[in-house]
Amino acid sequence: MTRLAQTAGLNDIQREILATVRDFVDKEIIPVATQLEHRDEYPTEIVEGLKELGLFGLMIPEEYGGLGESLLTYALCVEEIARGWMSVSGIINTHFIVAYMLKQHGTQEQKDTFLPRMALGEVRGAFSMSEPALGSDVSAISSKGVKDGDEYVLNGQKMWLTNGGTSTLVAVLCRSDEGHPEGTAPHKSMTTFLVEKEPGFGEVRPGLTIPGKIDKMGYKGVDTTELIMDDLRIPANRVLGGTTGRGFYQMMDGVEVGRVNVAARGCGVAQRAFELGVSYAQQRHTFGKPIAEHQAIQFKLAEMATKVEAAHAMMVNAARKKDSGERNDLEAGMAKYLASEYCKEVVEDAFRIHGGYGFSKEYEIERLYREAPMLLIGEGTAEIQKMIIGRRLLEEYRFQG
Repeated sequence: MTRLAQTAGLNDIQREILATVRDFVDKEIIPVATQLEHRDEYPTEIVEGLKELGLFGLMIPEEYGGLGESLLTYALCVEEIARGWMSVSGIINTHFIVAYMLKQHGTQEQKDTFLPRMALGEVRGAFSMSEPALGSDVSAISSKGVKDGDEYVLNGQKMWLTNGGTSTLVAVLCRSDEGHPEGTAPHKSMTTFLVEKEPGFGEVRPGLTIPGKIDKMGYKGVDTTELIMDDLRIPANRVLGGTTGRGFYQMMDGVEVGRVNVAARGCGVAQRAFELGVSYAQQRHTFGKPIAEHQAIQFKLAEMATKVEAAHAMMVNAARKKDSGERNDLEAGMAKYLASEYCKEVVEDAFRIHGGYGFSKEYEIERLYREAPMLLIGEGTAEIQKMIIGRRLLEEYRFQG
């Protein structure tokens, strides 16, 4: 393990899991990540390796064939994987959000049907909340599910699905006015539907189309897609939890896990940027000595390392709060906000340390420079996080006049 970003209080199993993941990252991900990323190629062999390690079942309870580990263990594994290549951490993130939502909110039949196969990586999860004209305003969702006998008919267009093509189970948030009178608050008339599909692009089941991959600045390799529902019929027993109107709360619970994940990704990318920066600074010579011996570079390295440590500590705190069963939207929002902002800053400082070579695609820092911005918007922008933090602080510090 590196000297930075150590986590106190881990048990032997957690330390063994993290050591195994770090070894896998060093041997199987870092050597090929930049090449695969430049080709925008899905990392099939890496994903198969993660399956063999059991990481797709990391947080799934043992009774369903998983490892039954905590959110903290998962977050620390994500941190290690993102250190190797952030796109790989995205592949397992949405899978785990769906698995977590099933574990927390699913009916027994839904858990029995999906969780054992998700633990093996045979069923791969994605979740779909955003829409083309939606942004962060979840209450404005227009996709709709209408009851028709023993089925629901879904119509609408969703946006920004990570794993949209490779997934086989998508948790889709739609409006469902059935049973909810006119005037019901928007967040109380939303339902999460569990949509099974074939992997791939085009019409993946009758009424469901995945048009193709969205071409992105960074975060390549992993497939990001749209999802179009045109009279998509699904059975009523695929309403998550069996009751309509609970979708907003279920999704927000999953997003809290996702925000810890994004914080962990920010920590991992920042760690890698620091490693690249501190290594290059000791190899590059100017004015007769390594640039690491110049005070300006030492100041930069000091700031970078401090940001890595601070972000890691906040991410660990948010994960432990969620594991304790307590509300953690404040901690998750703070961790996501700080880690993503610090990640951007640490990556840019490492980029500056590399000088002109940082602009070359031959150097790994170029890839990190394009990946870091995604963390500023994924699972809620910085502005959304600050709104969440501000509201929660006012709840905690309510003026008693």
